Amino acid sequence: MKPVVSSNQQAPRQLRDRARMLISCPDQPGIVAAVSRFLHEHGANIVQSDQYTLDPKGGMFFIRIEFDLSDLDRRLDPLIMDFREVVAEKLNMQWSITRADRKKRLAVFVSKEDHCLLELLWQWQAGDLDVDIAMVVSNHQNMREMVESFGIPFHYIPVTPETKAEAEVKHLELVEDHADVVVLARYMQIIPPAFIKKFQNRMINIHHSFLPAFVGGKPYAQAYDRGVKIIGATAHYVTEELDGGPIIEQDVQRVSHRHNVDELKRIGRHIERTVLARAVSWHAEDRIIVYQNKTVVFE
Repeated sequence: MKPVVSSNQQAPRQLRDRARMLISCPDQPGIVAAVSRFLHEHGANIVQSDQYTLDPKGGMFFIRIEFDLSDLDRRLDPLIMDFREVVAEKLNMQWSITRADRKKRLAVFVSKEDHCLLELLWQWQAGDLDVDIAMVVSNHQNMREMVESFGIPFHYIPVTPETKAEAEVKHLELVEDHADVVVLARYMQIIPPAFIKKFQNRMINIHHSFLPAFVGGKPYAQAYDRGVKIIGATAHYVTEELDGGPIIEQDVQRVSHRHNVDELKRIGRHIERTVLARAVSWHAEDRIIVYQNKTVVFE
C-alpha cells in the first residue's frame, strides 16, 4: 500500500506530518494493541482513533487512526513497508495509509442540473471541502462559463448512441491519470463497467431517492405516484448494479399530498446537494471503509 498522491502542494502546517490509517480485519484480541505498539515503536503519536466491531463473536473489526510522524516525507514509506510485514499480514488486514496533506483530486461529471455541482464548488471555494477539483466533465455545454469562472477546466464530451463508445474512451483518458475520485453530480448517463472497475470504491453518485426505494429514472414521479410522505436522497459508491452500490449517506424530508412532482423535485434538490457534499467530504478525509455492500463511516 502507498499513500495517495494528488496535485495539492499546500496544506495547513499541522497536517504536513499527519497520516491516516484505515483497517478492516477479522475480529480477534490484540488488534488495537498491535497497531498502537507498532506506531509507538516507529515514533508516531496517535491523535485520533475510532473503531467499530461488527458482531463481536467472530465478526469484523474496523478502525480509523490519525497519527503524527515527524519528518513524514522520509519516514512514511519505510513505515508502510514495515506495517505490512509486522502487523497487516499476520492479522489478515485490508488496510491503507494516506497522507492527510495530500488532497484527493476530483473529476466531477454533470449533465444539465447544476445544484449538486454548485454545492461542491461553493464548499471547495470556501475551504470547507478538502479536495482539489481537477476538472468538470459534461455531456452538455451549458455549465462551461460557470465552471471556468472558478478556474477549473471544463470538458464537453457529447454522449449519443453514435458517440457513446468514443465518449467512454475519452472519459477514461481524461481521468485515469488526473483524478483520484469521480463524482457523479447528477450525471444522467449509465457508466460502463470498465470505468466502474477502474474507480472501484472511488466513484460516488447521488441518487434522488431514499434507496432502495425508487431505483432508476424519474424517482420523484415514482414517489408522487406512490403517495409517499417522505422523500430523500442517497449518495453511494457506483457498482455495475444500477443504484445498488454501498450507501455512504442519506437524508430525508417530509412531504404531503399537497406537493406535486415539480415541488418534490425542488425540495429534493436541497437534500441532494448536502448529502452528496457530505459523502464526498467523508471520502476525501478517509473516513469510509467498504465491507461487502455496506460502508462503515467514521464521522
